[in-house]
Amino acid sequence: MMPTFTVTAERGSGPMWVLECPDVGAVSQTRRLDRTADEMREAIAYLSGLNQSDIDIVVKPILPSDVAELKIQVESLRAQADDVNERAARASRDLVAQLKQQGYSLRDIGVILGVSHQRVAALAASAPASTTSADGNEVLAV
Repeated sequence: MMPTFTVTAERGSGPMWVLECPDVGAVSQTRRLDRTADEMREAIAYLSGLNQSDIDIVVKPILPSDVAELKIQVESLRAQADDVNERAARASRDLVAQLKQQGYSLRDIGVILGVSHQRVAALAASAPASTTSADGNEVLAV
């Protein structure tokens, strides 16, 4: 298992990020946050005695509290949106399966859903299989 080192990145004065890996005492800086791992890899390898290719780095930006709160809010809203999108996709697949089962053409289903018939075909291919319930009615497996 590859050792993982956590590097904190905090905005200094101006456009620079101050980088620190307390596990090995490495400190550096960079202008771009996306270059943090590359910037710190050599120093961490040298100070830890490991090869650069054997190191995994996790970057933790330190943000002002008001910005950190907004970031948490954004992450929560994105998670909610992902959940709603997944439910909508599942409902779309179920609707396509029911309409197809009732004899609607892919093109007609596309018009009903407001999507292309190619998208309907993809939804139909990923739709759950139907099964028969105990009372003899056909139901869709979820």
